[in-house]
Amino acid sequence: MSEKVYIYDTTLRDGSQAEGVNFSIEDKLRIIKKLDEFGIDYIECGWPGSNPKDTLLFEKLKNIKLNHSKIVAFGATRRPGKRPEEDPQLENLIKAQPQAITIFGKSWDLHVLEALRTTLEENLDMVAGSIAYLKRYVPEVIFDAEHFFDGYKRNPEYALKVIQYAIEGGADWIVLCDTNGGCLPHEVYEITKKVVETFPEAKIGIHAHNDSDTAVANSIMAVLAGARQVHGTINGIGERTGNANLCSIIPNLQLKLGFKVVPEENLKKLTELSHFVAEISNMPVPRNMPYVGESAFAHKAGVHASAVMKRSDTYEHIDPSLVGNRRKITVSDLSGKSNIVYKLREMGIEVDERSPEVLKLVEKIKELEKEGYHFEAAEASFELLCKRHFGLVRNYFDLDAYRVLIAKRSTDELPVSEATVRLSVGGVKEHTASLGNGPVSALDSALRKALEEFYPNLKEVQLIDYKVRIVNESEGTSAKVRVLIESTDGKRKWGTVGVSENIIEASWIALTDSIVYKLMKDEEEME
Repeated sequence: MSEKVYIYDTTLRDGSQAEGVNFSIEDKLRIIKKLDEFGIDYIECGWPGSNPKDTLLFEKLKNIKLNHSKIVAFGATRRPGKRPEEDPQLENLIKAQPQAITIFGKSWDLHVLEALRTTLEENLDMVAGSIAYLKRYVPEVIFDAEHFFDGYKRNPEYALKVIQYAIEGGADWIVLCDTNGGCLPHEVYEITKKVVETFPEAKIGIHAHNDSDTAVANSIMAVLAGARQVHGTINGIGERTGNANLCSIIPNLQLKLGFKVVPEENLKKLTELSHFVAEISNMPVPRNMPYVGESAFAHKAGVHASAVMKRSDTYEHIDPSLVGNRRKITVSDLSGKSNIVYKLREMGIEVDERSPEVLKLVEKIKELEKEGYHFEAAEASFELLCKRHFGLVRNYFDLDAYRVLIAKRSTDELPVSEATVRLSVGGVKEHTASLGNGPVSALDSALRKALEEFYPNLKEVQLIDYKVRIVNESEGTSAKVRVLIESTDGKRKWGTVGVSENIIEASWIALTDSIVYKLMKDEEEME
């Protein structure tokens, strides 16, 4: 039977210290529920008493029963010169009534002497006394040996003595922290192994930060050295450069090293969990993030696509479905027939790879990419291009004319943008005008106004992102621009692209593709 490694999630505490992240109580409760469903062993929910939000969260958690996860409260050892029972922050930890308490203490003599301004002996008493006191009230106490690796490198005897006192105080887990994130994997392995050999009776954990871009590797090396609890955050969010990324650690441990981490069926929810936390934290998942990123299993070069369609392990280290992700074949000027045929089959268009129509489509795509089109980030425009090529997109409306006016009078604080659109739907003419906070906004509004009477479902569509890129910079103000638009209807998101020397025309192409794609998809769902 494979050995168990316990996962300790600190997204809601350490992760919330990331710049730009601010979880509400409701946000935290939703994330806790997701982490519990996924099979996380410990969820560190915050520091009760340090702020009103965390105190209130623990009050609410008293009435919530989780299926798997243990709720953990976080705090520090007692202050110098105080007895544990006199320290209000220890009392707040007990009042929170968690299933486990994690307290951190100094294991680097520099911090004891310079930051705490106390003696090395007093610090040892603070560690042992605080743990022993908390053990009277909670079934499990975890000790975070803060700055352990830096402390060990400077004064190994004292760092190990801190661990010894924590064990004597009754700590259930000793967690070695690379608080500054400066250690490299070989150092973490050697030092963790030394701790495991010195204290064979202790259960050891690892808490790594990513300042040297090695937090995941450091966590893996600690496990190989004998650690059996791993701290981290979803997507690696955290202060400075972040914490160890659980979305990489969990599959590495389970799929590559054979440890038991989460139930196999739950691992398939990893990508969903990653994107869920990203949405709530407003920290998008980088496209190239391993395992869970949108591009983690994307293939652009024709040779790669051709090979991976024959046998996936030629260019994929795991089956994407094991972590709930999917293979993605992208299309660009590097693409060959294999990419195109794969994408066509994804759309339900069965074609012979040697068909002249496929060759024509390949050439058309390469020509458009040469002009500045970029279909990797605009899959909706690519799907429309392919389906139009095979005559599979009906004509939803005919444009007669559009016009955009931008005016600013001396009395105006900002320019005023107005757009008019003339078009016909099935022979019925429409002529609308609309104002916007910019020319593209006005054009989008006028187009929608003209079409919503015929297609009410367009009311669901929202433009959520708009990007402009210069294609040929050397041309100055005559350069071509590429406009990328992302839209949503609440159920799905899609990207469209337009290229022109005129930014309004490029925007019009991307806007109309977005509208047509929505109409086509809704029609397909009804069939």
